[in-house]
This record gives sequence, C-alpha cells and structure tokens, in this order.
Amino acid sequence: MSDYIVKPLGPDTWDVFAQLAERHNGVWGGCWCTWFHTFYAEKGHTAEGNRALKERLVKEGHAHAALVFDGDVAVAWCEYGSPAELPNINHRKEYEAGLDRLPDYRLTCFFVDKKYRRQGMADVALHGALDLIAQAGGGVVEAYPQEPTARRFRHPFSTTARAAFSSRPASATSEARARTTA
Repeated sequence: MSDYIVKPLGPDTWDVFAQLAERHNGVWGGCWCTWFHTFYAEKGHTAEGNRALKERLVKEGHAHAALVFDGDVAVAWCEYGSPAELPNINHRKEYEAGLDRLPDYRLTCFFVDKKYRRQGMADVALHGALDLIAQAGGGVVEAYPQEPTARRFRHPFSTTARAAFSSRPASATSEARARTTA
C-alpha cells in the first residue's frame, strides 16, 4: 500500500473532491454527500442541484470531510461536522429524545473510489477525520454505522469498532457510536 495523505475538504480541495464524486455519478445516484446536511425541502433534488449545494456549503465553511489522497487524486472521504451542520440523521427525533446533550461532531458518510475498496481506505478516512476534529479542538464524536447493502454504504459497524467507538441505542433499529477525541 502506498502512502496516503489526508487533507480537509475546502475551497482549495473542492476540484479533486468533485472529480472523485463525478467519477461515481455524483455518488449515491447524485447525492453529492448532501443528504445529512439538509432536510428534504432544502435539497436540490437533482445531481446538479446537490453538487451546487455541496459546493456552496464547502465555500461557506459548512461542509467538512477528510479527503484521502493517493498522490494528487482523491480516493476516499469521511464527512464530519457539527450537529447544526449535519442535522439530518436517521431516526433523529427518536435519537434526540434519549439524549442528555448533542455530540460536538458527527461522522455521517464515507465514500471510497471503486478502485480502492477493500484496502482499508474507510479506516484511513475515519482516522483522518478524527485527526482534523482534534486539530479543531476535539470533543465527543458520534457515528451512525450501518451495515452495507447492495444499494448503500455509509460505514459498517466494524470501521467504528476498530477505532474504539462505544455503542448505545439511537432508536429501536439503529445505534450511535461515540468516542472522545482531543
């Protein structure tokens, strides 16, 4: 395995992020990793609208991700942000009913280029996100793992388990995993 580097998503890395998303049809059928950012009424509802939304959020500093690079090419990412930046999680109302306080950060979406899958890139992206969160001051970080299906892959339970996240129920059918990073 070559040496991979992690850089934060920002205006200076937008173009390589966009190239990765475009190589995969905008990711998840044109989502552009916007699902967790907004509620249905705020979405663009097209791949072009979601791309524009993501680009605007990145330029405004409201969309964050750890981008994994192989040379000059982005090959994976892990999206993270505050609950205010990423409010749209599965079973949110049920999840929030059982909380004392929201986490400082959420990890909501992973994506790995099809040529780099099954090579540990999700782990590289996860640890990159945790490092970037620590550089920003750290805090409680929550993830919402789901086992992969033929259609969707957010991040599996094994990825967060390897990174020492603890588990708690988030709803009757899902869980949240948390850890503190500094």
